[in-house]
Amino acid sequence: MQARPSPSSRFQVLEIAVQAIAVLRPVVATVRRCDRDLGEQVRRAASSVALNIAEGNCNEGGLRLSRFSTAAGSNAEVRAALQVAIAWGYVEASDVEEAEQLLDRVAAMLHRLGARR
Repeated sequence: MQARPSPSSRFQVLEIAVQAIAVLRPVVATVRRCDRDLGEQVRRAASSVALNIAEGNCNEGGLRLSRFSTAAGSNAEVRAALQVAIAWGYVEASDVEEAEQLLDRVAAMLHRLGARR
């Protein structure tokens, strides 16, 4: 059985996920102007990361791991959507660099919390 992470480490991952949302806000606005559906998908997936982390923090056992795994999946979805937006030319790679770094940290922290995605 895995040791339960300290509450402070779980709170930190939530703060970083919310910080990524703040960084992504202008990127999402730009993407939405070019492709409304893709912009909404980035917005929903980024929100899902933070919301599932928060929900996982209040659960135990398998449900906790399930929420963290869902957050990790949504995190991967955000990253894929950003790559699609770059490929379509809606944004430049430099526009999403800071968000990518934050999402990398979220992914690593979720992995340490037991997420399996």
